[in-house]
Amino acid sequence: MIVEVVYALPDRQQVLALELGESACVADALEAAARQGLFNPEDVEGLTVGIFGDVVERARALRPGDRVELYRPLQMDPKQARKRRADTTNRQ
Repeated sequence: MIVEVVYALPDRQQVLALELGESACVADALEAAARQGLFNPEDVEGLTVGIFGDVVERARALRPGDRVELYRPLQMDPKQARKRRADTTNRQ
């Protein structure tokens, strides 16, 4: 089956299509992506993972066409970011 692994960095998004066995799980996809050089395994060890925006466990079985996403921690609370942007806009 073909799945994608997506790893978004602050300056770019990396996408890798992988062909995996029918019994593959999220952890298998991450391991294969690391072997292909998409990321360093230690860099993503504690990150939350999801499929199409839904958080999942690494043991979750994959289906053909799934998009495995790695979620980095937020650098700023979204409410604070909106407030900061609004304050900047109102001052201009």
